[in-house]
Order: sequence, then C-alpha cells, then structure tokens
Amino acid sequence: MISLALSGITAIPAETELSLLVSYFPANGSTGKWLERVFIGIRDTNNRYPFLAYGYDWLAFAHIVLAVLFIGPLKDPVKNKWVIEFGIIACLMVIPFAMIAGYFRGIPIGWRLIDCSFGVIGIVPLKICLNKIYYLETIKANNL
Repeated sequence: MISLALSGITAIPAETELSLLVSYFPANGSTGKWLERVFIGIRDTNNRYPFLAYGYDWLAFAHIVLAVLFIGPLKDPVKNKWVIEFGIIACLMVIPFAMIAGYFRGIPIGWRLIDCSFGVIGIVPLKICLNKIYYLETIKANNL
C-alpha cells in the first residue's frame, strides 16, 4: 500500500525529480544521456503543453486509489483475498506491458527491465500474504 501510494505521489513532480536525477548522473554515460533526454522531453512538453502533465496527475490518482483498495485485506484478509490475487495478476501484467509498450515507445531494454522488476518484486509480498490467507482459510475451515 505504501509503495503504491508513494509511487503515485512521486508521479506528480516528475520534472523536478528528473532535474535532480540529471544533476547526479553525468551526461557522458548511457544512464545520464537517457535521463537527460527524458528530462528535456518532460521539460519541453510541460513548457509547451502543460495540460499533458494532467495524465501524470491521473496516474498518481490511480496509484493512490489502488493503494486504498488494499485496506480490504488488512481488515478482513480471507474475505478480501481477491484483492491480493488482483495485485499478483497486475504484477504479472507489468512484464509484457513494459516490454511491448516500451518497445514501441523506444524505451531502452535496460529501462524496460527495471520496469519489469517492479512487477517481479511486487509479487513477493503479495504471494506471502496470499499464503497466509490460505493458512487462515484452513484454520477457519477446521474450526467449523
């Protein structure tokens, strides 16, 4: 929940964050060159077409709403196990989405793999939660 909310909140000041990143990575390396290119794209777009940043605002909103969704399993894990299953499916969907959309948008493979890692890493706590929910279901079934 916290990671989802934070990733949403950090989508809003993308230009400021990229400006900071660019200052830490020299433009002579591949990472620095890519970050500088992305920063210039965001900066120029924000200067000429600031309404497009509204999409980032909605991206942030969606992340925050999805974080709220996970309150259900905190309150009643067995009843809301579908939320955890939904999260696992979403994590799995990150991989083909990042690879396909990234390809068509010209995102370097290394950056697409970083995006894929969010899905892979996200599955770990979700799978742990799901296993604990299965355990709770077993306990409830045996007590009836």
